[in-house]
Amino acid sequence: MFIPLLIRFAACAITVFAFSGAQAQTAKPIDLKVGITAFLTGSGSVLGMPAKIAAEMYIEEMNAAGGINGVRISPIFIDEGVGTDKMLSEYRRAVQEQGARVMLASTSSGSCNTLAPVAEDLKVVNIMWDCGTEKLLEDRRYKYVVRTQANATTETVAAVLYLLRIKPDFKSIAVVNQDYSWGRDSWELFSSTLKALKPDVKVVAELFPKFGATDFSTEISRLQALRPDVVVSSSWGGDLDTFLRQSAQRGLMKNSLFVLPLAESSLERLGSTLPDGVIIGARGDHYFLHPELKDDPKLKNFVHKFKAKVGSYPSYTVFHMIQALEALKAGYDRAIKVNMGKWPTNEQLADAMHNIEFRGVTRSVKMREDGQGLEDQLLGVTKKVGGYPFPVLDKMAIYPAHLVTAPVGQKSLDWVKTLKPEMINSPHIRAFSTSEN
Repeated sequence: MFIPLLIRFAACAITVFAFSGAQAQTAKPIDLKVGITAFLTGSGSVLGMPAKIAAEMYIEEMNAAGGINGVRISPIFIDEGVGTDKMLSEYRRAVQEQGARVMLASTSSGSCNTLAPVAEDLKVVNIMWDCGTEKLLEDRRYKYVVRTQANATTETVAAVLYLLRIKPDFKSIAVVNQDYSWGRDSWELFSSTLKALKPDVKVVAELFPKFGATDFSTEISRLQALRPDVVVSSSWGGDLDTFLRQSAQRGLMKNSLFVLPLAESSLERLGSTLPDGVIIGARGDHYFLHPELKDDPKLKNFVHKFKAKVGSYPSYTVFHMIQALEALKAGYDRAIKVNMGKWPTNEQLADAMHNIEFRGVTRSVKMREDGQGLEDQLLGVTKKVGGYPFPVLDKMAIYPAHLVTAPVGQKSLDWVKTLKPEMINSPHIRAFSTSEN
């Protein structure tokens, strides 16, 4: 009699413990700790620090408006510039020791590839807020990992289409990309897309200087000798700035058209370095002089506040950070609604982060069932105008995400090889005349 009774007592205790544990898991927290990785040191800090400031500003505004369902957001910032191993250690510490319930990580494609399986193992929702590698969500389906902006395919296909619209008759091209996964993968996408749409173009040089390089004299000398019609670089941050300054100083831009899919963030820093006519991508439709929304109150007010605080205009990492925070709020709002008003578990939040729509401060973003965000793409060419000490974008065009993103379940490299030249003048593309800008 005694032993069965003891067993029943233990079973009841386990049940009560399990129930209380489940309740604790869904209990509304005092604050919502969110880990955020960004380049706070090194050449990438020219993008990371503005994004950090934007996060602080936007979180302050969100908290003043009630946070998320009455819960204040408390950010934990992690420096991505310290290297992958140390960042990974800090990432784990933020989740396991500091209590971060959500992570916004990361910027570098290499970092994202490393962190994604870790987030899945930790069962923590990870919003990839800025990295572009398309392989991240194509090679494996994740439950807890989503990306709230476009991938490299979207950005690259739009850039190729815009190049073929602006300069349809070029014959030769060269690339200068950072030597790591992003630089290699984005060029593979670009060259494969170009081959499908204009197969007669000759690739005369494929140059991959190391990440963080400070001297591009070898690459520039090679390009000056080859004189390609087009030079493309999907490099970013301080590396891109240095390459462009050295290229301009040596007159390289007088002979070749530069195509820079990530250079919207460099325009203000470079000042008058870039000549007119350089093709610039905005990694989304992120531009403080957005041709559709420059007078929209939400965008206009944010640009004014950011400029007043930082002294410069917001660039694409700033916009991506805001999108990630808005996506987080939309995901929680949906999860709480599905959970009958109760605070959701990590699993419930992860489910809610798929198939939602939200708006940062430019066009809305839709999340697909595979966790990939659909983000429209803006491109233009540089033009010096009065009122700004740096070139602004002219002849802008916005490419809808559905046109330039591989469908769910398809690998991007396979998909871009099926593209047809008719895409170049698709009626879904919105082009803006100078008078509209």
